[in-house]
Amino acid sequence: MVENTTKKDSVLKTAVFAGGCFWGVEELMHRLMGVEEVITGYTGGKTGSPSYEQVKTGETGHFEAVRIRYNPQEISYEILCKYFLEIHDPTQKEGQGPDLGSQYRSAIFYLNEEQRCTAEKLLNLLRERGLDIQTRLIPFRKFWIAEEYHQGYYRKHNTQPYCHFRVKRF
Repeated sequence: MVENTTKKDSVLKTAVFAGGCFWGVEELMHRLMGVEEVITGYTGGKTGSPSYEQVKTGETGHFEAVRIRYNPQEISYEILCKYFLEIHDPTQKEGQGPDLGSQYRSAIFYLNEEQRCTAEKLLNLLRERGLDIQTRLIPFRKFWIAEEYHQGYYRKHNTQPYCHFRVKRF
């Protein structure tokens, strides 16, 4: 089956972030101009095609993450990274807010050398400002889409993120 793509789809780029519960990251990233799609899912672990029930045990090694498709003509990867590092606490180890566990770790999954360099530069800048950064920088391998009930969670339930909010760091 051939997938239909528009000209706009061909210019879109991908970013992958993990910053605690993926519901909050998804909701806040989705609000940015130039972000076309945010999908919740799992990445970084050893289990193929993981389910939420498996990931929440902490035994798969996976992070709850978001895959973002964005238009680089409207928003840069650097701006996305900065915003990501401001909407969660990159200094918290093994969790985010009240959500504790390895699945809630903070990470930037880079898809190429340019993304790696950009993310590394921003993480080092925060370290130079005295922050004990726990956000990991990890090469992207595979992303598994989370179950449908996780997609657009806050929009479906007309609520707001409880442990994600913006703190200006840049």
